[in-house]
Amino acid sequence: MASELQTRVLRKITLRIVPFIMLLYFVAFIDRVNIGFASLTMNKDLGLSPAVYGFGAGIFFWGYFLFEVPSNIILHKVGARIWIARVMITWGLVSAAMAFVQGATSFYILRFLLGAAEAGFFPGIILYLSYWFPAQQRAAVTALFMAAAPLSTVLGSPLSGALLEMDGLLGFKGWQWLFVLEALPAVVLGFVVLGYMTDRPEQAKWLADDERNWLVQTMNAENAQKAATASHSIWAGLADIRVLALAFVYFGTSAGLYTLGVWAPQIIKQFGLSALQVGFLNAVPPTVAVIAMILWARHSDRTGERTWHVVLACVLAAIGLGLAGMATSVVAVLMALTLVNIGISSSKPPLWSMPTMFLSGSAAAAGIATINSIGNLGGFVGPAMIGWIKDQTGSFVGGLYFVSGLLVLSAVLTLLLSRSQTVRTAAAPQPR
Repeated sequence: MASELQTRVLRKITLRIVPFIMLLYFVAFIDRVNIGFASLTMNKDLGLSPAVYGFGAGIFFWGYFLFEVPSNIILHKVGARIWIARVMITWGLVSAAMAFVQGATSFYILRFLLGAAEAGFFPGIILYLSYWFPAQQRAAVTALFMAAAPLSTVLGSPLSGALLEMDGLLGFKGWQWLFVLEALPAVVLGFVVLGYMTDRPEQAKWLADDERNWLVQTMNAENAQKAATASHSIWAGLADIRVLALAFVYFGTSAGLYTLGVWAPQIIKQFGLSALQVGFLNAVPPTVAVIAMILWARHSDRTGERTWHVVLACVLAAIGLGLAGMATSVVAVLMALTLVNIGISSSKPPLWSMPTMFLSGSAAAAGIATINSIGNLGGFVGPAMIGWIKDQTGSFVGGLYFVSGLLVLSAVLTLLLSRSQTVRTAAAPQPR
């Protein structure tokens, strides 16, 4: 039974931290995938083929891959406040520069730079949450944070569709307005981070003395409890076989997630809809997914089970992608995309609860970044393969089946990983 002090502290840090990091991720995700809506008119204006567009949209993740681990190690050393602010300001500036793309080459360069600029944000926040929240609450809190991704599609899709209607205003294309106006919040919030974010519980002046002492002691005790089995060094975080396994699990989920972000607007638009109609319809599947992922993560925390919560979600997403490939109407494709959204979103919180169970300190910083950097290459492979296959066949079907297969592999790898007694034990409910 939770004490009154524990309940009070968890409520206070949740209200202080979670809504703010959700806002940051909301803005980050819009800037990452608004290329999906810009493509509705930009591709024709610039003469970009499906293969060129898919490759350029995905090359973002090569920048991520190269700079993710060093970025997260720096964050662990200098603190989240300074480093997250740096990340947001630079990615906002690069995202705005997308408005001035002239062709394939500049498209590739700016998408790569956007990935390099944003590298470290997501794994940095996952690491940051491990400083503040005990393991037993971490999946549910991670789910709230990650709900910002589908929420950004819910609210960002109609906004992006409306911004495309500004075509011709002051001589700029609608997709140019989209990039500039949606980049501004990242720059502004980067400066807000400097004044609002607190690096560690020890520095939290907004907690009462007894609250701060309880939190510091609880997190120190948890770290001490896993000290005998946890990996601590940077090299241990990079070389741990469980880290590599989780990276490949995450690869499939990333392929699914960014297939939605990059291609879903075009998949819906093929039924003859306007950009504004696509914007509103594309908001439907993630609306359902937000609710599902929070309930799924709470169930994972309550039962202490991680493996099957990841496996079943990946299988559901794979089925949804297969059904999307067979859909012959707007209603059918929306129902299929809803299954994909639920599966992809629900798989991530229990998945991200695993690495901090067997890694700590510098190893956690390196390990989380390794999982994210390798795993996010799925965000390159999925969209790029769909574009290439569409160029070859004129259809989305083969590409959707390919990404569905990657998600099935993620489910199988998760089952294989569950044989690790360390992960299974760490995921079990902690004594109260």
